[in-house]
Amino acid sequence: MSATDAPAMHVMAGVMIDRQGRVLLAQRPPGKHLAGLWEFPGGKLEPGESPMDGLVRELREELGVEAVSAEPLIRVPWRYGERDLLLDAWTIRGWQGLPTSLEGQALQWTDPAQVDLSILAPADRPILRALQLPRRYPITPGDVPAAAFEAWRARLEAALEAGERLIMLRFPLWPETRIRALAAALLPSAHRHGAALLLSGDLVGARELGIGVQLKAHQLRELSERPLPPSQWVGASCHDAAELALAAALADFATLSPVAPTASHPGAPALGWPVFQSLVASASLPVYALGGMGLTDESAARAAGGQGVAGIGGFW
Repeated sequence: MSATDAPAMHVMAGVMIDRQGRVLLAQRPPGKHLAGLWEFPGGKLEPGESPMDGLVRELREELGVEAVSAEPLIRVPWRYGERDLLLDAWTIRGWQGLPTSLEGQALQWTDPAQVDLSILAPADRPILRALQLPRRYPITPGDVPAAAFEAWRARLEAALEAGERLIMLRFPLWPETRIRALAAALLPSAHRHGAALLLSGDLVGARELGIGVQLKAHQLRELSERPLPPSQWVGASCHDAAELALAAALADFATLSPVAPTASHPGAPALGWPVFQSLVASASLPVYALGGMGLTDESAARAAGGQGVAGIGGFW
């Protein structure tokens, strides 16, 4: 069996979060692959071992702690050279003992919002993004007239106040300048709440305002590199495996649609949860379920491996 035919190495990663909301990172020591880069602690799953058992064992061996509660965060398929791995990340909020370096690696506790992506091993970067992203991604409706500027400004201010932390401003009936003006008006509130605003496909506006963008499918095919710096969120609108593969090289997260039938696209065939789960399993970035989704679908999206739910009608 060649290296490329070998099954992916299943590697567990523990995203330990303390009471201050900080995460623990470990630095890969000299002499190892990717030496000097930081990662979430963990290690290779042994044959016949369950993910939870393997994670508990790895953290005990590496840090001297006993994990007592954990839940899946994201699974990241990745390839280093000719070797495939599946990085299976779980969040851990409860453990016994004080994390201590038992294998000579440097450790640091840090605010996940302050972590520089470039210091992380490449396969660990989607884990950080999944940790930073919320479970919900509201998108503004497509039938809002431009005259409703003030009404929607107030509505979006209220959404930010109520806890929404990632919102796409998509107003197809508005001129781009009007949407940009709304984004500019909302920025003080977004900054105050630690929230992110994204424009739909408007890269020029995103660059001018220093905010995020949701790339359309045709933009994924046209771009050759990430269009914004890491400090500005880049989402991608995807509908199949090929688009998800393009998104992994250009974006921080993707939406995958339509998962269920939608009123806005009544003729479009729905993927359904089994297909959504299969596509997410091959994606190397966080993926939101979109299309016919409401807030009550969040648990189903998480169970299928998604980051959460994105939606329009069911969110306003």
